[in-house]
Amino acid sequence: MRSNYLFTSESVSEGHPDKVADQISDAVVDLFLSKDPEARVACETLVTTQRIVIGGEIRCRGAYDEEQFADTHGWAPGVRDEIEQVVRHVVQKIGYEQGGFHWQTADFDNHLHGQSAHIAQGVDESGNKDEGAGDQGIMFGYATDETPDLLPATLYYSHRILERLAKDRHDGTVPFLEPDAKSQVTLRYENGEPVAATALVVSTQHAPGYCDDGREGSDAAKYAQLRDYVVGVFNDVLPAGFVSDETKIYVNPTGRFEIGGPDGDAGLTGRKIIVDTYGGAAPHGGGAFSGKDPTKVDRSAAYVARYLAKNVVAAGLAKRCTIQLSYAIGIAEPLSLYVDLHGTERNGASAEKLEQLLPQLVKLTPKGIRTHLGLNKPIYGPTAAYGHFGRKPDGDLFSWERTDLVDRLKQAIA
Repeated sequence: MRSNYLFTSESVSEGHPDKVADQISDAVVDLFLSKDPEARVACETLVTTQRIVIGGEIRCRGAYDEEQFADTHGWAPGVRDEIEQVVRHVVQKIGYEQGGFHWQTADFDNHLHGQSAHIAQGVDESGNKDEGAGDQGIMFGYATDETPDLLPATLYYSHRILERLAKDRHDGTVPFLEPDAKSQVTLRYENGEPVAATALVVSTQHAPGYCDDGREGSDAAKYAQLRDYVVGVFNDVLPAGFVSDETKIYVNPTGRFEIGGPDGDAGLTGRKIIVDTYGGAAPHGGGAFSGKDPTKVDRSAAYVARYLAKNVVAAGLAKRCTIQLSYAIGIAEPLSLYVDLHGTERNGASAEKLEQLLPQLVKLTPKGIRTHLGLNKPIYGPTAAYGHFGRKPDGDLFSWERTDLVDRLKQAIA
């Protein structure tokens, strides 16, 4: 392990086109889970200039059944309208009322259809057969003691910067901000600990004139106001002393960012998986989370892997922990469980001991994960912006962030 180095992570705001798509997809998941806790949903979203398109596969009692509602192409009366209302509400809540993308006037296309019967027969519980994984794949969980929420510091502060911008935009504190934004944080590590910010970047969509690119309509005084505000957020969010005269600060380095959101760049579900997880500080299995019900192990197994890794670190058994799980479609039990403590193990812990212990604490089948974490509920909308991890648990919302295994881990390792 290196002790002294620079590391960088980025985040994107709720108004970033890809995050708009993620939030729409998860709102659709929540809608169907609110109707049927056993609903199967795989919803993908495309957003671009004045257009929203959703597609994918679903199964939901009372809402979509190709035989029961054959005369309406499988849809129960009113459900298609309800989906559109939910989608438009997401865009409205984010704050898009622009000529190039408006919650009320954007064209909307719904191409959701029934789930493949061949997938269903492998995944569904039947007779003596336990519910199988919704797909094959590998999933990773990670935790580090760099921050109170056991998330890598570079990503943690990238998220917090943009959350602050969004809060101030929504409450009217800074009326010149628009929804689309990105942040990037580079920290210097000494002896493995973050000690200073060497570079900070924010690109935020803004009202006309809040730029200084020398072109018509730019206003140096307004840009200075925007820049001073962002620098103030840096100082508020990062620990005291992290921002100094030596920190390189870039605020809207292109000079102007008036055209943004889906009007400036198309957005798709699942294109910000590193932002969603650990900012590049840990491996990623490749599967996106948003738009998927919890039978899809891309989502649920990644959540339980984070849950286990976080509890290991919270129990003081290691400073860093990575966990990998793997599954085969239709098979209930994981094919493998791998633990890496990165040479930071403490208090008698070892990767080998944890590989034997962790499956005894949580049943790692898809059904076991969903039951333990309470995942068959409409809880996914809030996960789709500012990271799925490092959040405050609230009942079943962010239940994978609980540290309720700590005492059992300590007792078992002692």
